Amino acid sequence: MRIGLISDTHGLIREEALALLWGCEHIIHAGDVGGSEVLAALENIAPVTAIRGNNDKGVWANVLPEVLQLRLASTSIYVVHDMAQLDVEPLPAVVNVVICGHSHRAVVQRRDGVLYVNPGSAGPRRFNLPISVAELIITKHKVTPRILSVEVGVAAPHKPRQATTQHSFI
Repeated sequence: MRIGLISDTHGLIREEALALLWGCEHIIHAGDVGGSEVLAALENIAPVTAIRGNNDKGVWANVLPEVLQLRLASTSIYVVHDMAQLDVEPLPAVVNVVICGHSHRAVVQRRDGVLYVNPGSAGPRRFNLPISVAELIITKHKVTPRILSVEVGVAAPHKPRQATTQHSFI
């Protein structure tokens, strides 16, 4: 199963980001969505699970949870916008992957048996940080996260691009 990860769009949905997410079976938005039109664009690709970030305000955002836990392809995923708001210590027996956003920095790391992924920001550029999304490839025996660099001005509709980094964890 291929799961797309996106965060911190702040109302900007880039065609290049959509192209990278094309072909995903599910998409997780880790907050600071910026508007329902972003979710609608993502839903044209795959079912979307989204949480509310600290900048998501208004009626459209009130229906989004602040955190959530879901299971996709036998993998337990916990989603929180800001890691500082993580109010539990994920145990590998209960949570396999924690997805977050907020910092606009793409990160993949493993701590105490749990995989942590921040897809970075796909919205307006902040400082000199790269624009990125991520994906999780879930197979029977492993979860492989990849950070995908969004090259502004290089959209390839309906054809996912290759990852810039790859990390495999069992």
